[in-house]
Amino acid sequence: MVAQSSVHASTDAPWSALKQGGHVFLLRHTETVPGIGDPPGYRLDDCKTQRNLSAAGRAQARAWGKAFADNGVQTSDVFSSVWCRCVDTAVLAFGKADTWPALNSHFDTGSGEIQAEQVRGGITTRMKPGKTLVLVTHQVNITALTGRTPAMGEAVVARVVQSADKSKLPRLDVVGMLKLP
Repeated sequence: MVAQSSVHASTDAPWSALKQGGHVFLLRHTETVPGIGDPPGYRLDDCKTQRNLSAAGRAQARAWGKAFADNGVQTSDVFSSVWCRCVDTAVLAFGKADTWPALNSHFDTGSGEIQAEQVRGGITTRMKPGKTLVLVTHQVNITALTGRTPAMGEAVVARVVQSADKSKLPRLDVVGMLKLP
């Protein structure tokens, strides 16, 4: 069952989990100009060559920041894919973004499981007690990590579960999904 939330529904399980801290907020970048993937010949070092946020996507990103403030959610760090649409989503929503290559799209590379392992392995070192860790990335990455398929601007809230066997990577248990109205 997928839980949806309005901006002010602080009693909803995903918002409650975020407010409590110690959870991961995996946000798919917000709305872009029409298209799938990026134009031929795109370059990661040149935003003009990529599929970027639309005006609606920029507004949607700002709305996520407001929703976090309205619900009293404190973030620790905000990590983003290096794609401009992800960095822009993170900065517009949370005012900051550190890029983490493990969050880059693997749509064309087929390296999904490798990157998912890198993210799961790196989450625990990036978590801060009582705070929410924000990861802004792409649908394929979120699906590889959680089994959920968010639309642009939707998010998955997950709890990090450590294995009793410390040699194993933690897993992400989905608390719910969030979508702004």
